Amino acid sequence: MGATIGTMVGMTMMRTWVEPVVAGSQLASAFYDTALLLVVKNYYNQTNSTAPSHLMQDAQQKAVSNFYIIYNLVLGLSPLVSAYGLSKLGDKVHRKIPICLPLLGYLGSKSLLLLLILLDWPIEVMYGAAAFNGLTGGFTTFWAGIMALGSLGSSESRRSLRLIIIELVYGLAGFLGSMASGYLFVGFSDRYREGTVLVSCSIACYAFCLLYSIFVLIVPKSAPSCTAKAKGVEEVGGQVPACTGAAESAQPSENSSKAPVTPSKFIIILLFAAAILYDLAVVGAMNVLPLFLLREPLSWNAVQIGYGNAAGYAIFITSFLGVFVFSKYLRDITMIIIGVVSFTVGVLIMVFVRWTFLFYIARAVMLFALIPLPTIRSMLSKHVEGSSYGKVFVLLQLSLVITGVVTSTVFNKIYQSTLNWYSSFCFILSFLAGCLSLLPLR
Repeated sequence: MGATIGTMVGMTMMRTWVEPVVAGSQLASAFYDTALLLVVKNYYNQTNSTAPSHLMQDAQQKAVSNFYIIYNLVLGLSPLVSAYGLSKLGDKVHRKIPICLPLLGYLGSKSLLLLLILLDWPIEVMYGAAAFNGLTGGFTTFWAGIMALGSLGSSESRRSLRLIIIELVYGLAGFLGSMASGYLFVGFSDRYREGTVLVSCSIACYAFCLLYSIFVLIVPKSAPSCTAKAKGVEEVGGQVPACTGAAESAQPSENSSKAPVTPSKFIIILLFAAAILYDLAVVGAMNVLPLFLLREPLSWNAVQIGYGNAAGYAIFITSFLGVFVFSKYLRDITMIIIGVVSFTVGVLIMVFVRWTFLFYIARAVMLFALIPLPTIRSMLSKHVEGSSYGKVFVLLQLSLVITGVVTSTVFNKIYQSTLNWYSSFCFILSFLAGCLSLLPLR
């Protein structure tokens, strides 16, 4: 009887894990991102096929860049209509709403890319796909919902590690998807159109995630915060147990049991500022990186693009290991600084990339680049009540999305302007933005 109860409890605990949804959706996203880039490249390659080779490459680069400017604008701005409302519904009605509805949007929007390949639709159809994706919440709402569930089921002392584990699963799935995506794109071209199998795999993964979220996933019970424990002990006149792992500014003093700890708006503002500046640096560099890899001097093909993306996802593993070790000895703020420095030095090396081996050296130096944002989210969660997690995380995510949209547009235009005289100029700007993100952390 006891063993049966234990098994049932264990199965219930497993059903609170969001990792299968994170893994499936990121595997799907890795397939889709590679497919979209190569479909767009092939589309504009055919459009400019009569031009001389050197002119054709420049024209193709600008056309692909212009496509992604509009695509990222639509994808980034359309969630502004629905993201906050969906997250409030998640806080008040059901936590699975901000996860399931975006997955439905992913499923529909990715299906449009498959139809585009099969029916030879114009590439502009993908702007509509981006709009549909965004209006159903998009990544903004989806990731805020995932982070809210992850925070709910973890104690304050373990939250940084819990959130980086989710990021690790995200990264591992992206790594595997990127490694396979190049082969899946071209591997069945003798029987199917290029990209058909890859996009179909992406759609199948999203369908699995949606079904799992609806029928299997259950919402974990909220772990009590230090403040809630303090209030509960006060009611019975007991002593408040020590709470470890919270941000230094939120740790109670000896007399903290006499008055509840109130969240510091100033600290929240500084954390938001640091996250936005750091995201500006990362998005700026990562948005022009695929275009940089497609042109001379690197001129990568589909398989090499997949390997390059996989190298980026490997950073999730090293960042997880960094948090796993650093969290035992260092404060959250110190871990964030280590991550920012790791990225800024890596992107500075990227400025000088002219050979493939140097690209991988730059990626290796960025080994802790994924530490800052999940650790910032962890620090934020320690300054707000559990009932507000969804709202705070979606506000942060919306801030990052708006930053990303503006940054993507500006950096793509700068890339086009500097394409012929110094194509690495955007990496210099990204390095400077990364340095600025250290200022709010001082």
